Amino acid sequence: MKKIIIYALVAIMLSACNNKPKQGSSDFLSVVDSAFIFAEKQSLLMAQKYETQEGRLPRTYENGKDVSSDSRWWCSGFYPGVLWYLYENDKNPEVLKYAQLYTDRVEREKYTTDNHDVGFMLYCSFGNGLRLTGDERYKEVLLIGAKSLATRYKPNVGLIRSWDHNKDKWQYPVIIDNIMNLELLLWAAKESGDSTFKAMAVSHADKTIKNHFRPDYSSFHVVSYDTITGEPHLKQTHQGYSDESAWSRGQAWGLYGYTYLYRETKDARYLEQAKNIAKFVLHHPNMPEDYIPYWDFDTPEIPNTPRDASAACIMASALVELSGFVDAELADEYMKVVEKQIRTLASPEYTAALGENGCFILKHSTGGYPFKSEVDVPMTYADYYYLEALTRLKKKYNK
Repeated sequence: MKKIIIYALVAIMLSACNNKPKQGSSDFLSVVDSAFIFAEKQSLLMAQKYETQEGRLPRTYENGKDVSSDSRWWCSGFYPGVLWYLYENDKNPEVLKYAQLYTDRVEREKYTTDNHDVGFMLYCSFGNGLRLTGDERYKEVLLIGAKSLATRYKPNVGLIRSWDHNKDKWQYPVIIDNIMNLELLLWAAKESGDSTFKAMAVSHADKTIKNHFRPDYSSFHVVSYDTITGEPHLKQTHQGYSDESAWSRGQAWGLYGYTYLYRETKDARYLEQAKNIAKFVLHHPNMPEDYIPYWDFDTPEIPNTPRDASAACIMASALVELSGFVDAELADEYMKVVEKQIRTLASPEYTAALGENGCFILKHSTGGYPFKSEVDVPMTYADYYYLEALTRLKKKYNK
């Protein structure tokens, strides 16, 4: 009798273990899976639409019209990256065909030295392609691109210059977005064995902490440096509400940037920076309950002003990764936020109907509100970081 009772208890325990849901409810995982299924259908419609438009890549859908670009636009690598994340999800050969096609359309940017966005252009496209296929040609493109990006580094300033325009105002402008391009340099340092790539990236990251961030861990958008002294001479905004405001996508870039910088360097300062940025954005009094931020945290028009889904997607992707570097309490907080964000983004409020929205996945992003440019529209980088967040969630929950 005693043996029977013991066997019964063991059976109950085993049953409980087998039926215990993985981290993340099965309901939420079904949201993630459904989001992937829709995204693939929508993105294949996009791929077919631009297939015969030589050299063109989707940018947005504005005023009822498709807006595309050639590879020179800073967003050119995001749509190929969308396709790579979709291919990673279910290995659809049709998606692979288009991922290769649109990635090739960006290749000439490996020689670009007149802007800092080579990292976005190449690492999101060729970087993901290399990760998933091991194609040696992709590696060569990335190494050439890293060398091109490195030409924008001035040793006495210690940062990579962002823009070359507005020279009457800015001597050596560096925008918070530029933190994202360092990942290409860190990859190149490991791949080539040339430590100068890493030295540039670390210098840029350190000086950005010192000069871009305020005591509350919000960041300026643009800091221009004196080319002789290497010290800041202007701290401003270009796309935010004001020089002192917290432009939402800029805060998201910083969160994402210092998260991967910690992953790549294991420097605890970068982890603390990422955690402090997360605390600022997640606990900001103007952050909505669904965690899809307004385009700027400090615009006086809140709540009667556009949201920025792209900022939410960048934050979500960063928080999934950051949750793996922190204690259980913080990780739980981050993942609850991510779940709210993804559920909202995957809802009809933010996800387009099939074939609509210019065949972009998400609605309601904001590009340059002060210029009335790309306001409340789909953006290719919103779709990219949305799919990256979904990919990271699947990997996290399926361990």
